[in-house]
Amino acid sequence: MTIDVTIYHNPECGTSRNTLAMIQNAGIEPNVIEYLKNPPSREQLIKVIADAGLSVREAMREKGTPYAELGLDNPDLTDEQLLDAMLKNPILINRPFVITPLGTRLSRPSELVLEILPETHQGAFTKEDGEQVLDAGGKRIV
Repeated sequence: MTIDVTIYHNPECGTSRNTLAMIQNAGIEPNVIEYLKNPPSREQLIKVIADAGLSVREAMREKGTPYAELGLDNPDLTDEQLLDAMLKNPILINRPFVITPLGTRLSRPSELVLEILPETHQGAFTKEDGEQVLDAGGKRIV
């Protein structure tokens, strides 16, 4: 299937790898942006966060980042200050963001990506941790 899908991906992250694999399981080869190597522009980042329905703070990653050391837990910081920090340290951008014609999601957990993919899954899908997400018919297991 040819639909335009973009994933802001970190190959070191299991959630990001699972999300990419689910997109591919739908028969889609997405545009993969390794955002740590090619960070989004300020405008792109603002748009992705807004389109996903998140606040700037909700789009930040704390675990495994300099979040605490930079004092980013300070509730008085403005969105502009948080965006500055994310652009200076892209590891602070939570992952993976996925953009499709059906919507934009921060795919945490990874199966949130299913909400914005067409129903074209090619069989079962099991995450790296062994959790089965799709059955043999490509239908979501709830």
